[in-house]
Amino acid sequence: MLFVNFENMDLQDFISGEYIKQIEYKSFSPEKINHEWIVSTPEVNKLLAEANRLIGELNAFSQIIPDVDFFITMHILKEATTSSRIEGTKTNMEEALVKEEDITPEKRDDWAEVQNYIKAINTSIEELEKLPISNRLIKKTHKTLLSGVRGKHKIPGEFRTSQNWIGATLKDAIFIPPHHSEVTELMSDLEKFINEDEYHVPHLIKIAIVHYQFETIHPFLDGNGRLLITLYLVSNNVLKKPSLYLSDFFEKHKGYYYDNLMTVRLTSNLTQWIKFFLVGVIETSKESIQVFRDIIALKTDLENKRLPTLGSRVEKAQLLLKQLFQVPITDSKQVSELLQISPSTANRLIKDLIELNILFELTGYKRNRKYMFREYFKIFHRN
Repeated sequence: MLFVNFENMDLQDFISGEYIKQIEYKSFSPEKINHEWIVSTPEVNKLLAEANRLIGELNAFSQIIPDVDFFITMHILKEATTSSRIEGTKTNMEEALVKEEDITPEKRDDWAEVQNYIKAINTSIEELEKLPISNRLIKKTHKTLLSGVRGKHKIPGEFRTSQNWIGATLKDAIFIPPHHSEVTELMSDLEKFINEDEYHVPHLIKIAIVHYQFETIHPFLDGNGRLLITLYLVSNNVLKKPSLYLSDFFEKHKGYYYDNLMTVRLTSNLTQWIKFFLVGVIETSKESIQVFRDIIALKTDLENKRLPTLGSRVEKAQLLLKQLFQVPITDSKQVSELLQISPSTANRLIKDLIELNILFELTGYKRNRKYMFREYFKIFHRN
């Protein structure tokens, strides 16, 4: 009989769990993860070193950029639309930036789901200042995600009390997570592992294991654990700002993402999943660093070349741009209210920014026009 030391587990010795016979189906019961982990695979250690180096570079950028929180808003918006798209919603970044009344009725459910995701990210990051990552916080975040949208009937904020599955029906399911009677104990083990600081497990390895386990437990009837990745990295000071989100990488490589998770369950090959996860961190860090570089270049060009041509109107234009770096779509009413100027003065300022190729009119309407800070928007929407 093979003896496995669960107190001191090498990734290569991992046994993922077993299938348990239920009435008319078998559910997967995963092995618990709260113990020391050893990483002895050279390829994993090499990827880990590269991922840590790039996160360090990303942190440096997020600390030198003035008003960085304005730009983080767009990172969060991109994550919200991408993660929601993986779950089946069809709202794009442009639509997510406008108000509900500007969205066609048939798209409002999708729009609301994206807004919930944005709210869930923001509130859960605020909660980290007074709460550790815990099942309480995970449930609270889940409740925000599903509040008032299509998942509202799937017990928001509560672990499931029935069997769920991935597939059209239980009979043809691709994967059947553990029986609901196991969920509380498995999530308790996950929570302990997240907060255990005596085990010497590198943070990126740890959150890769956590993400696999969360997706395998599938503790809610609806919802996913991708947001947990960023929350973990921020709460453990791996990220200085919430500027790294893996949903875009997972969505681009959706087939490999699901295949690698499934491979762990079927073959216990946790190493392959962690390599895929670390590649995701590396690629996403590079993209986020480039985003910050492009923001700095654009900001420098605007401040040194374009805005000075406005003369006495430059101060108002700078205030407007500060807002546009946070939400790059506006209209004359918003400009008038933000800058406390008359509608006619607001329209003149918008005209100035159009002439400087800063704002572009979106609608083609004579009235109720919307304008986009397109160069900035494209930095986040080029992929």
